[in-house]
Amino acid sequence: MKRKVLSTLLAATMVASVLTGCGSKTESTSNTTTDSATSKTDTADKAEATDTADASSTEQGKIVNIYCWNDEFKSRYEAYAADLAETHGVEVNFVIVANENNAYQNNLDAALTAQESAAADDKVDVFLIEADYASKYTKTDFTLDVINDVGLTAEDLSGQYQYTKDIVSVDGVQKGTTWQATPGLFAYRRSIAKEVLGTDDPTEVQAMLSDWTKFDEVAAKMKDSGYFMLSGYDDAFRTFSNNVSAPWVSGTQIVIDDNIMKWVEQTKLYTDNGYNNKTTLWAPEWSADQGPAGKVFGFFYSTWGINFTLLGNSLEDAEGEQAVGNGIFGDYAVCEGPQAYYWGGTWICAAKGTDNIPFIKDMMYRLTCDAATMKQITLDTQDYTNNVAAMEEIAGSDYASDFLGGQNHIALFSEAAKKIDMSNISDYDQGLNESIQQAMHEYFEGNVDLDTALENFYTAAMEKYPELTK
Repeated sequence: MKRKVLSTLLAATMVASVLTGCGSKTESTSNTTTDSATSKTDTADKAEATDTADASSTEQGKIVNIYCWNDEFKSRYEAYAADLAETHGVEVNFVIVANENNAYQNNLDAALTAQESAAADDKVDVFLIEADYASKYTKTDFTLDVINDVGLTAEDLSGQYQYTKDIVSVDGVQKGTTWQATPGLFAYRRSIAKEVLGTDDPTEVQAMLSDWTKFDEVAAKMKDSGYFMLSGYDDAFRTFSNNVSAPWVSGTQIVIDDNIMKWVEQTKLYTDNGYNNKTTLWAPEWSADQGPAGKVFGFFYSTWGINFTLLGNSLEDAEGEQAVGNGIFGDYAVCEGPQAYYWGGTWICAAKGTDNIPFIKDMMYRLTCDAATMKQITLDTQDYTNNVAAMEEIAGSDYASDFLGGQNHIALFSEAAKKIDMSNISDYDQGLNESIQQAMHEYFEGNVDLDTALENFYTAAMEKYPELTK
């Protein structure tokens, strides 16, 4: 694809990111639940022996610019790969621009389109992308092939979940790599489950939530007991949207899948019946519903949400110890919920024009391929990492999350990850997912009827993507 086409593509796909996956996270809470400084060092020492690039064999730039939207990846790098900067004699510079109002993509796009003329120390070397807009970048020549350009091998990548490779591959060429897999579960309050359902046991609660009919029945029970089943309009969206029968677009025509309309119907029902608290994703009220004063039974969350968002929101004292006694720490548990789904994910891409390939290769290997590092990240942070063998080892162990009341949630995530289906993703997922949610908010609130909301969706969608039709 020629550069002028790339610039047009990047400009054409500018959309707000408030409702996207994990890139919309604004919390920056500590994820560590155990003192693991020694284990992190041991892991880094082991990985150093397997890092594949010889820092002295290739001339490199002195500055590595890494573009991202929050400090999640920065924290992973600093905890598990910071020694690589000294090994390669480079300084790592994180360019962090928040997602709000599409600022991150706008800033990144401007930098990438100026890459060819930029001074060596100002070039983008690495940038992060999310699932919802991955193809915007992987289908351009701004992203390097992680095997043929960066130097990772198929064997290096063989332990990763296949879907994490498929989502950033174009015509068989992998253009990014990730340290995390993001299957989803349903996180619920143990205390509310005991009061309303008579048990907080994940297996028994799952039996009561195993399909949408049962889920609706429990929602009615929650309302009768003075609780909300969900917080707001967007909570169940990913569970429905990840189970569509076809992509958003057929040829150039926008197609609203029946499963999207099931989300609309359910959410309208929940709103009218008082089964939700009428919040919107990432709003302060939504976050507060996850905390000590919240009256919401549960939240659909993928892997990053448990440790990076829900844990922090559960605390009474954000700066206090992450332990039972601080807010509702320990009062959550997880179960599979009515349908398997995934949500989000962050991929590391090497930018065309970088002069730091040896460093990037070692960093990608350490943070996304090394099984020992993957295992340690999960043990330290409760995140679910992108190595099948490492996750299955933890899933089969006596691992227990204090935050989840002693539950081994990795075992549930390990099963959910096997069910992830990426066959119906499209280039338009981010913009159309956002547009349908935003349009339906007005309908849920009673400001417009359904037909008007649908027309508003089509109008917004075709403004974002003029090449599409109704």
